[in-house]
Amino acid sequence: MSDALRELWLRGIAFNAAAPADVLIRLLDEAAGEAGLLMCEGRDLPDAVIDAALRHPVERIRRALARNLHIDPARLAPLASDPSGLVRAYLAGGTRLQPRWVRPLPDDILVTFLTAQEGGEDGRVTEKDIVGELWSSRQVPPSFPRDMAGHDHPALRLYAVFQWQSLTAAQRNALLDDPDPAVRKAARESRWVLDPEAVEARLPSVGSRNAWFVLGTCALSPAVVEQCFADDEVHPLARNRHTPADALARLARHPDAEIRRLVATRPDLGPEAAELRQDPDEDVRMRARLQPSIRTWAEFQAVHRVVGHGPDCTCPITEPATEPSPDWYATCAASEEPVLRRVAASWPGLPAELVGTLALDDDEEVRIQLACHHPLAPPHLLLDVFVTRPAHRPHLLTLRAFPRTGRTHFIGHPDPEVRALAAADPTLPEPPLEDPDDAVRRAAAANPTLTPETLETLLTDFRTAGGAAANPSLPVPRMHALLDHCLNGAPTPPTAARLRETTPT
Repeated sequence: MSDALRELWLRGIAFNAAAPADVLIRLLDEAAGEAGLLMCEGRDLPDAVIDAALRHPVERIRRALARNLHIDPARLAPLASDPSGLVRAYLAGGTRLQPRWVRPLPDDILVTFLTAQEGGEDGRVTEKDIVGELWSSRQVPPSFPRDMAGHDHPALRLYAVFQWQSLTAAQRNALLDDPDPAVRKAARESRWVLDPEAVEARLPSVGSRNAWFVLGTCALSPAVVEQCFADDEVHPLARNRHTPADALARLARHPDAEIRRLVATRPDLGPEAAELRQDPDEDVRMRARLQPSIRTWAEFQAVHRVVGHGPDCTCPITEPATEPSPDWYATCAASEEPVLRRVAASWPGLPAELVGTLALDDDEEVRIQLACHHPLAPPHLLLDVFVTRPAHRPHLLTLRAFPRTGRTHFIGHPDPEVRALAAADPTLPEPPLEDPDDAVRRAAAANPTLTPETLETLLTDFRTAGGAAANPSLPVPRMHALLDHCLNGAPTPPTAARLRETTPT
């Protein structure tokens, strides 16, 4: 047996949906090589396998498990205090696949990371390194710092201070009077962002790179606003929710259409909104038509996440810091404006009856938003978007509602990715094992309709061996026999016929 065939068998079994825990645990052996690591990182696992990986003596196994996107992150909590700092850092950094939607880590794991006094027994990373990985991973909900403003641990209140503008006035006042001197000091140093005169005084020292952020988020004095206009650096002002009304009126008449687009949907826009609805730029006019429906900054952000992004947008799907009301989303779902219906379709909490309506919407982007965001999106819609919009395929395949059957009519489709989807359909009478595309052949070889006798032939063919080893119809004793051969150097595995003679019925 060649090393290549051995690797195909190992990887196929590692991702065999029917492989029981005792089979998968064997792949944690170092002799399984990359197959065990890929399994720990790349698929859901039975509890017994997770437990074995959590306490595995080989650090690489625990590191791979820490990056697993398919396991409930609460099950990975022990890794947050793993003896290895690298294991902790891998959990804090999250998956390397960069999926569109990253599940936030549970609060107890976040608290463990943010209150740690050291970075692991091995000393290879520090607790600050791990926290840095955490903040850049998108695994911290935007609401978390605000929720920690009243936590018993001062380190967590300190993190809340760093998100000063997201806090309520009561929370800010409490932190300014915090019993911990470090928290009090940080709070007093943070309040400058809402003090226009303090912002003006600090601007010269923040550097050009940070100045853009300051101008786009902090409270600004009239002198700073005037300087932005004088320097023609008004883009940050258009986004800044603290921009005064008189400056907004000037921005609404700015010669650059992009600036007018940015301000057209702001909830604090005054009578100039009516002017923008007559703007020469079509996109500005469209956005200005939306403005009467936008009355809060949460609604503004919900629209901003959708407007102007296009049907193939694959921007990250993240949990917002604040969410508009359900009634507002319901109103958007019934709007004549397609953009507002797209916004409604992007809300996972939309009621089932509105989901059914939007699934039939005339606007393709409404249907795409619904397919990518809503757990109740009908399977036929998910399949339709998969076929027509390749950009969304990786995300759609991760959704629980994605249909596993009803795809056989795509078996002759010109796109091999679509044919591979059809080839895996268990209702397909004859999987296309001779398809010219490698991925289609692998999917066909993994089709559970194939008999053990057919799988025997496929296991010896480099083109189909991986798919055959991943086939749920592969008998469990056969999986063990293949692993005996791959891991222990046992003689050539017995055939399916021989297994039937030795396996109790």
